[in-house]
Amino acid sequence: MQNKTTLQRRIRLMLVFFMCALAASGLTAIPLHWELGLLMPVIAKAAQWGVSFPAFSEWIARVNAAVQNGYGQYPFLAYGTDWLAFGHVAIALAFFGPLRDPIRNIWVIEFGMFACLLVIPWTLLFEEIREIPFFWQLIDMSFGILVIIPLWMARQGILELTREL
Repeated sequence: MQNKTTLQRRIRLMLVFFMCALAASGLTAIPLHWELGLLMPVIAKAAQWGVSFPAFSEWIARVNAAVQNGYGQYPFLAYGTDWLAFGHVAIALAFFGPLRDPIRNIWVIEFGMFACLLVIPWTLLFEEIREIPFFWQLIDMSFGILVIIPLWMARQGILELTREL
């Protein structure tokens, strides 16, 4: 069993990592137009991408065309990704509670874990409706699967803290 200070430090590290990853993943939605503008020349120059990963290259080109045309003609469409980013940041801020008092706010971590699990059925349902390729669905689902790990580690640490009390 780890000492209390080491355990609290590990819990905080997992939570800060999760909060930063969540906020960063949301904030990358804001400059989508600009990001795709940077990515397209890279994919175009890397002929190997098109040969090795044709579905990926075609998908990125399709997304780029939709964003360039949609945002160009209807800039208010980007407002949806602005709110997506806001949601990510707002949820990340909720994890300040467990940073301050992990035992009392363990429910926030459990909420985050349930949200991570919900990514899988949500992805399978809505990405099918929106005609998102299956390989991209796997990428999206991997976020829910991967980010549950630091939350689970933080929760385990909190449970260990409660046993020490």
